[in-house]
Amino acid sequence: MLDNNNMSLAQISLLSLVEIVGDFGLKKYAQSGKYIHLLSGIVGYIGVVIMLIICFKESTVLLVNAAWDGTSALLESAAAFIFLGERFDDYSQYGGVLLIVLGLYLLKIPIAKKRELMKNLSLN
Repeated sequence: MLDNNNMSLAQISLLSLVEIVGDFGLKKYAQSGKYIHLLSGIVGYIGVVIMLIICFKESTVLLVNAAWDGTSALLESAAAFIFLGERFDDYSQYGGVLLIVLGLYLLKIPIAKKRELMKNLSLN
């Protein structure tokens, strides 16, 4: 069985960021019909597949998907808020976002992979 904590927050964050590229591209394509936006959406989701393969080499489906869902929700919500000007209809929905932060904390995903941490801590 894989060590659940061999995946890093950096990997999950990159997975979520490439998903944002895909989602924003597909949203723009749906609104404009321009194929360049469709292409950026497809490229974004090819990046998602690549990042999922990398994450699954080092962790379980259970942990990768839980971390990805939470991180993606946070990053994509922040991007939609900042870049698209989108807002929640009810302030209690922002409380839901805070619960996602708590859930990610409870998953105990390291910021860097163990190998990276050990390499940085060694004196060699």
